[in-house]
Order: sequence, then structure tokens, then C-alpha cells
Amino acid sequence: MRQSKQSFRHESLQNRKTIQDILKAITKGLGKGKLTFSDEDGEIVLQPRDLLNLKVTASQDDSRNRITVRITWQDEDEVKSKKPLAVD
Repeated sequence: MRQSKQSFRHESLQNRKTIQDILKAITKGLGKGKLTFSDEDGEIVLQPRDLLNLKVTASQDDSRNRITVRITWQDEDEVKSKKPLAVD
């Protein structure tokens, strides 16, 4: 089991075109099976598997609008348990 946790977070104000370009880059990376996220504070490389969990939410609250896209997966060695099973 992987012991270390790596994370990357970036937040900035962007125009629609720039966000569209970022989403296209994510789509391209998903297709290639490798996503690299980086900014001046750090970098992370992810290698998505064939089966991914997708969660999309959208909401409006007065003048605040939000779209959240979450893509998750487990590394193959995390999915398959290598521990022996004992049944009594």
C-alpha cells in the first residue's frame, strides 16, 4: 500500500477561454493516460486507469454559481488486496 500522499492545488481567476483550454488539456491527458499538473508551487503526475469514477454537480445560490467535476480512480495494486483471507 502506498504510504506517501502527494497533492496539488491551484486556484486562480481565469477567463472562459483559458478554462476551456485547461479542460481540453485534461481531456487530452485522460486520453493519453497521463496528467501532469504544475504551477510555480509544485507538480504532480497522475496516471488514470481505464475505469474512472465521475461525479458532476452544478448549483446556483443567489449570485453564486458552481460546477464541480470530480474524477477518481484507484491504482491497480490498491484495488486488489494481496492479503491472505482466513475464514474460521
